[in-house]
Amino acid sequence: MKTIVLYYSRTRKTAHVAKTLAEEIQADTTEVMDLKNRMGVINYLGSSLDALRENKTIINPDTYDLSEYGLIYIGTPTWAAKPAPAIITMIDKCDLKGKDVILFSTMGSSGGLKAVERMKEKVEARGGRMVNSFSIKTGGKAIEDINNETKKISEEMDLKIYGI
Repeated sequence: MKTIVLYYSRTRKTAHVAKTLAEEIQADTTEVMDLKNRMGVINYLGSSLDALRENKTIINPDTYDLSEYGLIYIGTPTWAAKPAPAIITMIDKCDLKGKDVILFSTMGSSGGLKAVERMKEKVEARGGRMVNSFSIKTGGKAIEDINNETKKISEEMDLKIYGI
C-alpha cells in the first residue's frame, strides 16, 4: 500500500512537518498550492477570515488522483481554529472512498485539534476514514525543533505501522 502526504504551507512550517514525516514513513508528498496571495499581515488577516468562513480558493494541482494510495496524510496550518482554505478545497475535490487518512495540523499557539476535527468531518463526507491525527505547536520554534518534534511524534504514535 502506497502512502502520500498532502499538505499546504504558508510559512513553510507545515512543509517541514510534512517532509520530515514523509521521510520517516517512506511516503510520497504533494504540496497543495493556493493561488491566492496569502503573504503579509493584511493578506493573512483576510486568509483567517477565509478559513473561518470556509471559503474555497483556487489550488494547484486542481485535481488529485489518489487511486494508487491506500493511506493519505493531510496536513494544514491552523487559521482561526480552522484548516487553511487550500486544504478544505483540496479535500472537497478528492475521492476518499475506502481510504485511510491521518490528519495533522500545525499551529502557532492553539486551535489545532478543532482544525483536525473539521478536516475529519470533511474527509468522512468524502468516504474516507480518519485512523489517527496529531497537532504540532510550531509558534516560536526553530525549524530543527519542529523537525525533531515531528520525528518524535512519528515514533511515539508508531506511524510507520499504518503503511504496512
